[in-house]
Amino acid sequence: MTFADATTRFSSRVADYLRYRPGYPSTLIDLLKEECGLIPAHQIADIGSGTGFLSKLFLRNGNRVLGIEPNPEMRASGDEFLAAYGNFQSFNGTAEATGLADECVDFVTAAQAFHWFEPSDTRREFTRILKPRGWVVIVWNDRRIAETPFGRDYENLLVTYGTDYKTVKDAYPEAHDMIGFFGSSPNVVAGLFTQRTGEGQTGSAPNFQRRELPNFQDFDFDALSGRLRSSSYAPQPGHPNHEPMLAALRKLFDAHQQNGVVRMNYTTQIYFGHLDSRRRT
Repeated sequence: MTFADATTRFSSRVADYLRYRPGYPSTLIDLLKEECGLIPAHQIADIGSGTGFLSKLFLRNGNRVLGIEPNPEMRASGDEFLAAYGNFQSFNGTAEATGLADECVDFVTAAQAFHWFEPSDTRREFTRILKPRGWVVIVWNDRRIAETPFGRDYENLLVTYGTDYKTVKDAYPEAHDMIGFFGSSPNVVAGLFTQRTGEGQTGSAPNFQRRELPNFQDFDFDALSGRLRSSSYAPQPGHPNHEPMLAALRKLFDAHQQNGVVRMNYTTQIYFGHLDSRRRT
């Protein structure tokens, strides 16, 4: 599923996004070094680079990063956030039309953005800009909804007051979407360096693998409010659901806070692998 407003729907949420969204575990770089042979000399195209959370991990590793971001407010925020890194450059482009040269990058990455892309055109474009046997890395933070009372109540709040929460949630990729994109079933591994299971193999080596890493954020009420406001489906001031949503959030926080803080748990989902250059759609 793709969205007609995918390139604009975060324009008014950039400050909250930068301040209150979770980053990605630094161990992600360790994983890519171990599994993909990532070295500082590799060039990265970070698609939907946004405010720069994932780009920063690669920049700290010494990589040159080309950030592709169609939203001008997000791109400007990322440029400011990453201003200290001389090996970062951002471009106005999309996953389907990056504007980059053929076979120019070693890795293509997408963090918290893949569900906004049109899969067929994106796959064709990634294949075009990747060097032979280059890597695709798709990452997102997945809220662990069911494991705590706070997580369940926060989910209910989004369902009750969100403008199009279910539509956005349903657009997040599932295993079958990744199989369709990469073209095979994955090796599934929970954690960094556990033994590969080979689950889903059909006699040939899979094109991609899946990993999970733990992640979390601790919020006081103001930060939790900012985290909610950063979501594209959170109703903004003037919408009839805006004030009731904030009142419900206050009750939710008061019910679950401990020492003035609530914890939001995530699983960082990571898919990485190769695209078959013979397959263009």
